[in-house]
Order: sequence, then C-alpha cells, then structure tokens
Amino acid sequence: MRDDRTGDFGSGTAALKAIADTGGIVVSGSATTGPADAALWDRVKRRLRSELGEDVFQSWFARVEFAEADGLSVNLSVPTRFLKSWIQAHYIEKLLGLWQAEIESIRRIELVVRGTIRARPLARVEPAIAVAEPAAPAPTLIPAAPVVIAAPQRVESEGPGSPVDPRFSFDTFCEGAANRVAYAAARAIAETPSGRPTAYNPLYLNAGVGRGKTHLLHAIAQAARAADPQRKVVYLTAEHFMFRFVASLKNQSAIAFKEGLREIDLLLIDDLQFLQGKSVQQEFCHMLNALIDGARQVVVAADRPAADLETLDERVRSRLRGGVAFEIDAPDLDLRRQILKSRYRLAQNQNAGVAIPDTVIEYVAQSVVSNGRDLEGALNRLVAQWQFTNQPVTMASAEITLRDLVGAREPRRVKIEDIQKVVAVHFNVSKADLLSSRRTRTIVRPRQIAMYLSKTLTPRSLPEIGRRFGGRDHTTVLHAVRKVEELMRDDRSLAEEVELLKRMIDE
Repeated sequence: MRDDRTGDFGSGTAALKAIADTGGIVVSGSATTGPADAALWDRVKRRLRSELGEDVFQSWFARVEFAEADGLSVNLSVPTRFLKSWIQAHYIEKLLGLWQAEIESIRRIELVVRGTIRARPLARVEPAIAVAEPAAPAPTLIPAAPVVIAAPQRVESEGPGSPVDPRFSFDTFCEGAANRVAYAAARAIAETPSGRPTAYNPLYLNAGVGRGKTHLLHAIAQAARAADPQRKVVYLTAEHFMFRFVASLKNQSAIAFKEGLREIDLLLIDDLQFLQGKSVQQEFCHMLNALIDGARQVVVAADRPAADLETLDERVRSRLRGGVAFEIDAPDLDLRRQILKSRYRLAQNQNAGVAIPDTVIEYVAQSVVSNGRDLEGALNRLVAQWQFTNQPVTMASAEITLRDLVGAREPRRVKIEDIQKVVAVHFNVSKADLLSSRRTRTIVRPRQIAMYLSKTLTPRSLPEIGRRFGGRDHTTVLHAVRKVEELMRDDRSLAEEVELLKRMIDE
C-alpha cells in the first residue's frame, strides 16, 4: 500500500513503468492511482482555484485530469497540445510546488495529451519487484478497455481558437448604463447572419479590468455558434495568436495557418494590448485587412482606446479606428446591485442554505466600486466566510472580510442636512416629514434614527440638533438617541440597517 503522507510504496507494489514518447513527453505508467491520489488532486485544484482565481482556473485547468502518480512524479492529462504547451510554459512550477506541499518526494509533473499516448514495451523491472513467475509474459499496462490511438491528422483537434467559457453568455451578462451600447452592438453582431455586413466592423471594445469585455466576447462566440452552427467563429487571445503564429513558423506551416485564419467568418480578439513583435503585428494587420475586406466580422477588445496602444503598429491602430469603438465604463450603483443579485442567486443555487442579509449586499454594492470582478470576489468571500465559520454574515464581519476591497477612505465632515437627506430617501419619506410635528409611526421612527445619527456622526450639541429638526427641545433629541440605542440592542436587523445608513452617509 502507498503511504500518502510520504509518497513511499510498500515492497508488495509492482512499480512498473511504460515510457511513451509524444513529442518529448515522458509518461509514467505505474499502476499506483487510487482514491487517495484523486483526493490529493482535488486538494491541489482547490489551491489552484484559490491562488489563481476562478477565471484563470476555468481557462487552463478545468479540463486537466489526474492520470497517475508514483513516489517521484505525477501524470496529468490534457485534451489539447496547446493546453499542454501553455501549462508547461506558465504554470508547471506552480503545479510542482502545490504537489510537493502534498507529497514532498514529488520531483516532476508530466503532462500528456489525451488520446496520443502510444504504449511501448515495458522496461526491465528490478529484481526486488519482479513478478513471481519469471517465465510468464511481461505484464502489460494496457487497461481492460483498449487504448485507441488517434490518427495523426486528428491529434490537433482544438482548432485555432482559445477556450470559450460557457458561463459567459448573454443570459448571465448584467446590462446597465455603463455597458448598454457595447452590449447592444455585441448582440447585433452575434445575431447577424454570416456573410451579411454590419455597421460595426471592426467593433472595438475598450474597458478596464473586470468590466465585462471578455464576457461579451465569449457571449458573442456562443450566441453566433448557436444561431448558425456552420458559421466559423474563432475566439483568440492576443497571446494565443502569437503562440500559434510563432509555432507555425517553427513548423514551416505558416501558409496553412494564415489561410485558416482568413477563412474565419467571425473573429474575436481579446487583450490586444499584449500583442507584441513586429512580424506578429504585421501578420495580424494582413489578417485584419483580409477579413474586413472580405466582409468577415472582427471584434477586438483591449484595456484602453486603440489610439493609446503605443506599442501597436500604426497600421493596425488606424484600421481599428476606422471601425466603431465603444468604451465600457465602471459600473454605477444600480449595475453593481444587479451584478451582486445575479451572482448571489447563483451562489444560493450552489450552496444550499447560504444567507447574506440584504443590508450586507447593499453595503458591498455601495462600497466596492471598482469593477464587476471585485464585486464577484467580494461576494465569494462572504459565501466562504459563511461556509467556513458556520456563523451568520453580519455587517461587522463583512467589513472585516472585505476591508482590502473597500479600502481605507478619508473620513469626511458629515452635515445634518446630509443625514436627513439619506434617511428620507431610505425610508421613503420627505425631509419635510422629518421636520414636521407628525407623530405617525412611519415618520417617528425615521426621525428618531436621523437624530441618533446626527448625535453620533456630527459634533453638534443636542440643542442644535433639536433646532435642525423643526425647533425641538434637546430632551426630545436625547429621548430619540436612547430609544434607538435600546432598539438596536434587541433588534439585530435594525442595528445592521443603521450601520448601512452610516456607510451611505459617509459616501
């Protein structure tokens, strides 16, 4: 049996290995895979998701599968050669470090493309672990189900594009004032039949990090393919385009690569700001011209306007400026609320029983103002807090959990007029009602809360606060302050509501 704590194997285990040479990939074939190994891989994946983020994990590791492991190496399988090359170039050290945290003896991570392994005769085994009957045929590593070796022409099955995330669709995109025009243009392109020109060619989307430009590109790709399965739709990151182009030059297949790209009906290029290299940019420009002149649709996204991409060839910038450009702004408060509500519904579907008070959701919408990705991150933290602590999420705990996303803000001087305005809007009463002599419950409670906030958030004296509330006596203000304090001790929801009002006033 294998000791999962040390990675060692008992003397009764036959540590047999098969070597498969697939473009320089060494694949271990020891039959050591078991439930414990799968559990270790699950832990490694959780660490990857936590450290790299959901977007990176889904793009590069969602389709990686655990194959087998021995005391020195771990075998992982991937569906495409591109994915293998990318992980090998960018994340192999990260994977090795995470596996070594689980099994210290691991010295290498080996990647293999699924369906391309060719079994070789087994290497000679050591006498200490030889089979009992020397005359018996060498044991085979081929499993009960026969291994089907794909024909060479079918190995490269991933096509020229980058992976498209099925979660990023038009249905999951939250539309608001900040992105409405870009959203409408994206839908129009996705719904336009192949070969029919649009008024947005090329369409150029620029936005800061986490504002939804990548989401829109993935949504266009999925909707266009669903509308016309025969339409050749390709989504490419700039890095992927560079990788494919350089690889085609090394493989002396550049002509085929260029011809394949110029047959695309709809091309979506993401993160154009990362496009580097004179020859790569020249080829990109030629491809762009060929597609647009041939009435093929092109959509490009970057983190700044085309004119500001100083490292980009002037001919490319000029061609992009000749199309239609839309900027996606930072989400306003209404859009932030919409994003949070949408993601919270998904979290509830995935985590039965999760409960985050509306006041906390509103606090996040009011406080995390940078972009949609930070909003999702804030909500994920609150869900994780609920899962791991088994304690209800409160305003105080949320403030601690999200303090780095909210950031330190300079305190500003609060005016009584500001308090009256925020309280009036929150409770759907008028400022005149707060200053009036009306004694209905719908007016008295907001008035008392406004007086309490005026006492706690401003340096004003009780008599002055009374004068600002319709000429009331200081004893009336004192009674209101004590009444709200008493109610807050007994009513947690009211206490959280008052905390929310404080933060709204401080905006």
